[in-house]
Amino acid sequence: MRHFWVVAGGDIDDAFACRMIEEDRPEVMIAADRGMDFFYRSQKIPDVIIGDFDSAKPASLSHFRAQGVRVETLSPMKDDTDTEAALRLAISMGAERITLLGAVGSRLDHVLANIELLGIGLTAGVPIVIADANNKIRMTDRSIAIRRQEQHGKYVSLLPYTPEVTHLTLRGFKYPLHDVTLRGFCSLGISNEIVEERAEIVFDGGILLVMETRD
Repeated sequence: MRHFWVVAGGDIDDAFACRMIEEDRPEVMIAADRGMDFFYRSQKIPDVIIGDFDSAKPASLSHFRAQGVRVETLSPMKDDTDTEAALRLAISMGAERITLLGAVGSRLDHVLANIELLGIGLTAGVPIVIADANNKIRMTDRSIAIRRQEQHGKYVSLLPYTPEVTHLTLRGFKYPLHDVTLRGFCSLGISNEIVEERAEIVFDGGILLVMETRD
């Protein structure tokens, strides 16, 4: 399964990101505009850089141009974000799953937009996961399981992305649920914990945000 990384311009824990590169060994790494600054700091080379380059450091762009890295220049008068363009580029290049770093930061509008972009993967059949040192966020329209030894942090939180997620059942959690309809404007799904070796999130209608988090 071809694993692509997209690195955006939000907050990045460099040590965490470098460790993930060694563990994941992604086949293709795409820098979205200021995301290239991470590669420059870490002395790593992305496969592609894409953006309108209104926020990246000029030294980073000059360095990678000199290295012969493929650069896709976007117009600043565009409708989508650099991150969206990078994700769509990854899918067009044959990504079968995508890890998105640098998607969380102080700009909450960008954070919410990046969570929204998980739906691009859902529509295309290409799983996209937002990851940082404290969070792993994905969007799903089908039941999933999480192994406790593989989870990202201590907590699992569930938020309905559609107005309703129907017939939701949780097994293997500290706070189980059975055949519940999870609706918006409610914090019922926040801060659960896995207590068995394998936890199951089962539902049959709607779209769910699944967040594995640590403090």
